[in-house]
Formats: sequence, structure tokens, C-alpha cells
Amino acid sequence: MDNRRNFIKKAAITSAGIAMLPNLSMANNLGKNSQKLRVAVLGIGERGIMHLNNLIKRNDVDVTAICDVDKARIALAQKNMEKAGQKKAKVFGKNDMDYRNMLALKDVDAVIISTPWLWHTKMAVDSMRAGKYTGLEVSAANTMEECWDLVNVHEETGAHLMILENVNYRQDVLAVLNMVKQNLFGELSHFRCGYQHDLRAVKFNNGKQPYGGGVEFGEKGFSEAHWRTQHSLLRNADVYPTHGLGPVAVMADINRGNRFVSLTSHASKPLGLHNYIVNHPEGGPDHPNAKIKWKQGDVITTTIETAKGETIIVTHDCNLPRPYSLGFRVQGVSGISEFDYHTKRIHIEGKTEGHGWEDMDNYLKEYDHPLWKKYGNHAQGAGHGGMDFFVINAFVESAKENIAPPMDVYDAAAWSAVTPLSELSIENNGAPQDFPDFTRGNWIKRAPYNWIKDTF
Repeated sequence: MDNRRNFIKKAAITSAGIAMLPNLSMANNLGKNSQKLRVAVLGIGERGIMHLNNLIKRNDVDVTAICDVDKARIALAQKNMEKAGQKKAKVFGKNDMDYRNMLALKDVDAVIISTPWLWHTKMAVDSMRAGKYTGLEVSAANTMEECWDLVNVHEETGAHLMILENVNYRQDVLAVLNMVKQNLFGELSHFRCGYQHDLRAVKFNNGKQPYGGGVEFGEKGFSEAHWRTQHSLLRNADVYPTHGLGPVAVMADINRGNRFVSLTSHASKPLGLHNYIVNHPEGGPDHPNAKIKWKQGDVITTTIETAKGETIIVTHDCNLPRPYSLGFRVQGVSGISEFDYHTKRIHIEGKTEGHGWEDMDNYLKEYDHPLWKKYGNHAQGAGHGGMDFFVINAFVESAKENIAPPMDVYDAAAWSAVTPLSELSIENNGAPQDFPDFTRGNWIKRAPYNWIKDTF
């Protein structure tokens, strides 16, 4: 307990909750009581099984219940728990609504939701109403009504919700956040980010090479092809904004001294999925799916304005052939950085020679975040380059203390609101759309994330 008290003293927990990065507690430091956190996992797909596998490695967590309508996924989860020396969890999933019976359990303190998008808000609302500390996968909401549902139920019940945006914990993202907080770029002016990821194979059923997927989706689909592809068919919107926008929002202190004010969005024509089907060995011009008229533009570009005058360009690009990229840019009066897995470059006025770029490697080492310095070894093999370890740790530590998480319900609503607002803007020829203030004016006085400069 002494180590935990020392950490809490250093971290200076603010009214916004546990600042940015809660303490790691893998063994005996169990917060306010000696009991383990009892967690239920709702949705045991590819994402849910990753969360489960990270939870069952911890000594301060018991996974007491799991829920999924797919019996094969339940069997896999129980097998993994048995291998880890864990007791088998109570099982739910007789039908789509059986999760509510799971939420009624007294031996569940916290719930992690990793289901298809259309279930996210309704399950999170039910979880908060049941008094559970709720972790919700991205995106958190599909409509503006759902964004407000999350906020309203949190405020009605007092139950906390954390949006499980793992990219906020990526090592280079935290290093650049450290640069921002230490004023390396000066006053900030502009950001770029997005989700640029060829998901054509993911959106269709598993099949033969060279494309890695088939051409079927919906009932004939596999995994995410069961449900994700429908969004490209029915919505012309940035349906997945948070991987890029979450890290940038933290750098810009959104909802904590700053806020999103308005956006405009534009979409290119939809060619990618049709072209994929026509040229796939299992498809062709005569395949029934080749006649589908897709709604979602291949590249959707959104520009957001903030109350402090910054602009943020967010790109959604998932239906064309391309390498993976979140395309981060952070730009201020003293310099600029563009970084991702394939690009690491920086220019700092007065430090970088001439008007050229520097490689970022030395900066990333110098500004490496204390969390990664101390716990990077623990994150090995946790998924997504280690960031899955940190996002689950933040959730568990926040839930054990029953305090506001580092990425809270107001962040979940604001980041997810890009989807319905971009849809409206595109429908109206790029007309500006106003962001609601989900904090009801409190963004003005809410403290920014507390920054932990020292190793802990």
C-alpha cells in the first residue's frame, strides 16, 4: 500500500480523475480494499479475446463472467482461462439480450464491452444503469442521440465509463504527447490524423489469396464481415474516427480547457469495394455482390475547428489498397512532427538545420514516456505493440479506485460524434456542423490531464 500511496501522491489525482496514466498494480496493491476487481467481458470476438487474455494475466482481477452468442468463442475463452490457471467464468449468451442477466450479477464490478458497433451504446447504458464500471470499445456511439445517452446516463447514475482507445497508449504517441506538454512545438496550431487501413479483406469472408478475403459479408461473412461491412453499404460517414482523433484530442486538451466547435466533411466516390469484388478470384463482374451500390466514399476528409483556434484534419480511408497509417501531424509555432510506423520526422526551429527534416528517433528516445520506460517489458506480447496492456491497466486501476478514467464519457461522446456530424456534412455538400458541448460548459474549468514527468 505504501508504494501505491506514493504513486497517488506523485500523480496528483485531479477532479478529472486519474490524470493520464494510472499506476500499474499487478499483485498486492489493490486500491481501497483487499478484494480483486471482478470483471465481466461482454463480446468474445477478436477484440474481446485480446482483452480477456490481458485480464487473466493479472493477479488483481477475477474474470467472473463472459457473454457471447457464439458458442465457439465462449469455448475459446474458457480454454484460455483454464490455461492461465483461472476458474471458469459464468457463461451468458443464450440470446442477444442475455447480457442483461450477466449485468445483474453481484459478483461483477466492471464490464468490458467489445461487441459490434450497433450494440456499444445500448450495452454501455445498461451496464452503467446496473452500477458497473464500464469499459467501452471504439467507437462508443453511432448517432448523436447515442452520444447524449452515454453522457446522460453517466450523470444520472454516477457510474463511470472509459472509452478503450488503445492508440492513446502507443509508445510514439505518448512520446509526442510528452513533447507537447514540454512545449517543444510551442503553441499548437494544427493537427492531422486518421484511420487509413486497407480493410477490404476484413470486410469480406475469409477466402483464397491473393487478397486474403472472399467477397461475402453479412450472414455469409466471417468475424467483422458479419457486421462491419454493412456500414460501408448504408452510411457515408467517418465511421471509425477515434484511433487518430483520440491522441490528438488529448494533445489539444479537448474537454479540458478546449473543445471541438464545428466540422466540415467531404467524401470521394465509392469505388474500392466494387473493384475488389470484381477482381477477386471468388468474385467477378457477374457475382451478385458486384451489383451492390456502396454508399461510403473511399476517402472521407473531415476538418475540425476547436475553441482555441486549432484545426484538425481527420481522414478515413479503409476501402482502397494502401499501407496502414494513422498519419499523425502535430504543428505549432516552434516546430512540426509527422510520425507513424513508416514516418518519423521532425523540424524544430532553432534546432533543426535549415528548412529540412530530422529523423525523430533521438527525440523519441529523449521524450519516451515514463510509463513505457518503467513498464514496457510488461507490455510485450499484450497486443498492438504493447498498447493493449496499458489501456487495460488504466481501466483496471481506475475501476479499482472507482474514479473517473483518463478517457471518460465526455471524450467518448465528443470523439464518436464525428460519425453522425460527418454524415450530416457530407449529405449537405460539406456544410459546417456544430459540435454539441457534452460537458455542458464545464470544459472551461475542467483541468487538463495531469502530466507525470518523473518515473514512478
